Amino acid sequence: MKTYILSVLLACQTIAAMAQDNDGKTPYLTKSLASDAINSVVVNTSAGGIEVSGRAGEAPRVEVYIRGNNGHELSKEEIKKRLTEDYDLSVTVTDHEVRAIAKNKHENGNFNWKKSISISFKIFVPQQVATNLSTSGGGISLDNLKGSETFTTSGGGLRVDKLYGTIKGTTSGGGIEVTNSGDNINLTTSGGGIIAKNCTGKIKLATSGGGLRLETLKGTINAQTSGGGVEGSNIEGELVTSTSGGGIDLKQMNCSLSASTSAGSLRAQMIKVGKYLKLDVSSGNIDLELPLKQGLTLDLKGDGINQHPSKISGFSGEWDNNHIKGSVNGGGAPVTADASSGNISLRFN
Repeated sequence: MKTYILSVLLACQTIAAMAQDNDGKTPYLTKSLASDAINSVVVNTSAGGIEVSGRAGEAPRVEVYIRGNNGHELSKEEIKKRLTEDYDLSVTVTDHEVRAIAKNKHENGNFNWKKSISISFKIFVPQQVATNLSTSGGGISLDNLKGSETFTTSGGGLRVDKLYGTIKGTTSGGGIEVTNSGDNINLTTSGGGIIAKNCTGKIKLATSGGGLRLETLKGTINAQTSGGGVEGSNIEGELVTSTSGGGIDLKQMNCSLSASTSAGSLRAQMIKVGKYLKLDVSSGNIDLELPLKQGLTLDLKGDGINQHPSKISGFSGEWDNNHIKGSVNGGGAPVTADASSGNISLRFN
């Protein structure tokens, strides 16, 4: 699992760098939103990051940050010159919607990239706000919002904290971190790992560029990766997860669970099995820990199984060196495990 953990840490560094991009800097432009009762935010920039916050104690406003190519600081005079010659920048409010738009005038023509600038937006609004955010040149960060939030970037990571509502975000250029959020979460990346902590509701996570770390989640969770391993702990509800890029390590599980990997081993520690438990490994071993007193119906297959059914309290059924089929404590939730080319280690806690 070490490779997986490294990929997630690198994803976090990408997100952190995005968040720190404007820290301690003076905005080029600030527009007050104090008298506008904002309920919608639309942002579009092709070369910068976006932050939207609804945290208490902040005056509603838009801050615009501008840097030169490769992060170089520019004078206000030079920024103004480049904006006039090469960019369209506008911050407007109409019908309680703030729109912050930055566009290169030469997107369809010749342009000297050495004169390019990064235009980032930091926006403070009331908590009850919907967003539609897009950038191809930086990361996106949202916190303390309630509503419908849609955001996409191809040039950075995503950070989400304390969001509730319909949350849909995509990136092909970085990792994702989502914390303390809920209701309906759908986040996708092809450029990094995903970390999800302290979230509830319907949660869908997908990456082809890194691993998954899932901590203290409750709800209906679907988490898929083809670029790394899966690590999870303290999950309630239902979890469906799979990977073709690493192993799976799940602890303190109190849920229905379907987990599969074609590129490593699988470990699952079940505090309680929900409606079902299904484990599938095509090129590794399965290490399974089950609750001692729960009624379960077992169907386990592998090259070898280390547990003799006579040592399982309340077991009835059939077994051999490669298969256990029967019930414990009178039967109950179905437990299936298939290690087609590996062994199964079974314990009861």
